[in-house]
Amino acid sequence: MNYEAVIGLEVHVQIKTASKMFTRVAAGYGHEPNTLTDPVVLALPGVLPVMNKAALDAVIKAGLMLGCEIAPLCKWDRKNYFYPDSPKNYQISQYDQPICLGGSVEIELPGAARNVMGEHKRIPLTRIHLEEDVGKLNHGASDSLVDYNRAGTPLMEIVSEPAMHAAEEAFAYLTSLRATMIYGGISDCDMEKGQLRCDANISLRPVGETKLGIKVELKNLNSISFVRDGIAHEIRRQHALLESGGTIVQETRDYDGQTGASQSLRSKEMAHDYRYFPDPDLMPVKVDEVWKSRLKAECPELPFDKQRRFLGQYEIPYTITSVLVWDRELSDYFEEAAKLSGKPQATGNWIVNDLLREVSVARIDLAQSKVRPAHIAELVKLIEAGTLMNNVAREVFAEMFTSGEMPGIIVEKKGLKAAPTDLGDLEQWCREAIAASPKALAEFKAGKDSAINAFKGPVMKAAKGKANPKLVDETLRKLLTVL
Repeated sequence: MNYEAVIGLEVHVQIKTASKMFTRVAAGYGHEPNTLTDPVVLALPGVLPVMNKAALDAVIKAGLMLGCEIAPLCKWDRKNYFYPDSPKNYQISQYDQPICLGGSVEIELPGAARNVMGEHKRIPLTRIHLEEDVGKLNHGASDSLVDYNRAGTPLMEIVSEPAMHAAEEAFAYLTSLRATMIYGGISDCDMEKGQLRCDANISLRPVGETKLGIKVELKNLNSISFVRDGIAHEIRRQHALLESGGTIVQETRDYDGQTGASQSLRSKEMAHDYRYFPDPDLMPVKVDEVWKSRLKAECPELPFDKQRRFLGQYEIPYTITSVLVWDRELSDYFEEAAKLSGKPQATGNWIVNDLLREVSVARIDLAQSKVRPAHIAELVKLIEAGTLMNNVAREVFAEMFTSGEMPGIIVEKKGLKAAPTDLGDLEQWCREAIAASPKALAEFKAGKDSAINAFKGPVMKAAKGKANPKLVDETLRKLLTVL
């Protein structure tokens, strides 16, 4: 029998705020265990929670970026359960009146050609709600220790509809969602630090069936790749079980990304097991149009919107935009350099192919690089003007990456300026290249503009790589129009 996988994701995103959700104690990572605590975090008798407005701003902003309906009124609930990571034995969360409803995450479907923008799809969201994080258990060989530094950190849960049908779709969803949160300054989404965590619900049903199958929840998916691999593993496991006549049991399973195996943790709890009820210590929150409008003005252009704009405005290839747009700092860097140079495609090529390579080798961030947008722009201008040959430009780039000097200064200091080409010699080389390639000549005459590139190689070879590429192009076109 043919089966269809149905996948929904529950993504927890830690909101980047200075203090925790219901107390002024600092939020952070990497501190000595149990130092980011206070009476509220530790649930000492008599303490009361106070809401963090910055966290409310962040979740509303996230909802606006994802096209959610922002509820005019939301309230707080207690999610009751006993576990060592929760000092209060309940978690302050939102149950039946979350702050964000609906919305969607745009993804590019897998399988598209890598040099053109493929088919896109929007994965609908059920809700986004705000809650407090719990502590972290550190398990040893014979004991477990609890660190409450994370407890109380503002945490956003983003719940998708069961609308994905392949592990690669889930991978694309998380990649897009993570980029959106980083673009908006909501979170750094570092999975190693627990700032983004994901649980996946997977079920199988016969193709053509509309009713959902029995779902299995996968936990401990601590990288986006492990989410993809874990889902693929669970689909195979359920398929094999159904084919052998077995029955899927609703349960929570632990996936080990290192071994690629999973094991059962517990039978799946339902929402009513948590005995939700309104928190008596917190008032509901009203969100008016003024509040939403202020945050809407802060929402950035999202990656796919930026990619569509780059393709149209700058006419740069999809392969370059696909690198640039997923990093807001990098895309801003490109736009600044492109405006200074006036040559977006050449600018994008230097950034994507050369700058990012050197930054990676040096193991530094883009912000730490001595090469700023003005450096790239000046380098491109020198090449376009024929002052600098492409092969020599790489030497100049390496020098400016190390020293931080502007390319014009390096060219003058090292005597790298290209010598002017004799126009008579250049025209002769062009005539010879055209005569040697009648097929390319016919194609160019038939309207294939790219056929001109067949002549450029022989001309540059005859010029020993020292001819001005722009002058070569102009000379060839002049001769081709009269032939």
